[in-house]
Amino acid sequence: MAFGLLICDIKIKKSNMNYEERKMKGGKAESFNWKELGKTKHNSRRFIMKKLSSLLVCLLMLGALMTGCEKAVEPQAAGDNLEAEISRLVNAAMKSGTYAPPPSPLVTVNVGEESLNFWPYTGSDFSSEPECPINLIFYGLADPRDIRAALFSLDGDRSAAGFPDVPPFNDTWQDAIGFVETGFGGDGGWSGSSIQLSCGNYGPARFHLRLFRMGTWTVANVHFEILIPGTTDHQVISWELAEQFVISDFIRSGLLDQDIPMIPTEAINEAPFKTIPAIIYNGLPPDLRYAIGGPMEDVDYDVPIGTDGHALILNLANKVEWAAGTYRKDFVLEFDQTIPKPFCSTGPMDYVYVKGPVYMSQTVTLGNDGVYHMLFAAHGELSVTPVNPMTGEPTGETLVARARENYKSTLTDKLSSASSMLFQKIIPLSEPGGGQLFRYLHVSSSGSNIAWEDTKCLSAETE
Repeated sequence: MAFGLLICDIKIKKSNMNYEERKMKGGKAESFNWKELGKTKHNSRRFIMKKLSSLLVCLLMLGALMTGCEKAVEPQAAGDNLEAEISRLVNAAMKSGTYAPPPSPLVTVNVGEESLNFWPYTGSDFSSEPECPINLIFYGLADPRDIRAALFSLDGDRSAAGFPDVPPFNDTWQDAIGFVETGFGGDGGWSGSSIQLSCGNYGPARFHLRLFRMGTWTVANVHFEILIPGTTDHQVISWELAEQFVISDFIRSGLLDQDIPMIPTEAINEAPFKTIPAIIYNGLPPDLRYAIGGPMEDVDYDVPIGTDGHALILNLANKVEWAAGTYRKDFVLEFDQTIPKPFCSTGPMDYVYVKGPVYMSQTVTLGNDGVYHMLFAAHGELSVTPVNPMTGEPTGETLVARARENYKSTLTDKLSSASSMLFQKIIPLSEPGGGQLFRYLHVSSSGSNIAWEDTKCLSAETE
């Protein structure tokens, strides 16, 4: 969830955080010594985790700060018919529809005689612009609800795998709050991240898993990320550490096939993939830099996020029964940061200081009939002051931003759907710096796919 949209060049004003195409040719199990791989990853992980002492103290302090922000969510103020305006925009978006051709490239993986042809990335829409690499593939008893139940059944004791007994490494899995993303593959074409899971709270750090059902397969991206100080946004800092973390949990789950538990793919996505902005990287403690394989010294360049470009297929031969229930979380984050103006920007030096509370709530229900529903809502009224990013001095009058963000998803035996709505309005619209942004995304296995954006700025020159 983000008011600080497009925050890659974020200007951090505080030093401490406030919180939280290649195709696979075979898939032959005999060519893959999975036990040796597990041993190697287990030993290297033990060595890395011994280096995390100062990081863990830092994370515990940040977690304590986050806990202090949790409280009952205040009711939304109607003000200026905002909800009616959003409803009108959603209705317009729903009528638009989107032709969504297959993205490129597509790759194929095989298990025995069965294969999956898919896009080895996630996206934020229906283009071929990648967001995250697919680094895990689930086969067998692999419905996203099976994966959720399997991870929910585990406790947080990962000491046997070399992980330390502190958050988020000793946390249990929970339903995650995260952007809806798109995937493509199988006979159904486009799919959405209907189920998202996290190990660790929203901040200060967590492992975040997005699941995309593609027929009888499920593909996923998992990453390790930190909450960017003073915002509601996360920054990915590792793909590989997160992949090893999930693999470790499925090894101890006892659900993997005993004969062919795991199968590696060939290189299917770009390596390395994306970067950590230097100003964020330089704020990481040394032990965390070591754990993610980054340079130990401060840098003056954005640091590539390492990955080997391979995914691992987890062959699930057993399952945990789904547990019906309703899960709810409510908390408040204080936005307090200087960021690039997220929309209606006049140029690369157009920065704003944004301050105010963002109220967040999520409800997840899994029914006795196996139907999964998720609903997330965030709202806030924040002050927005244009500033000189080099000095922090105000360069204009303070305006008011009203922000709304909603995510919804449903997963049944026959249907998978997910949608997201983002609305941000800086008022008065008639004043310099005023503007409005609306984005809507809907992806469904029924073929109803929509990606729509509407932006209003003060003048044509700033649109």
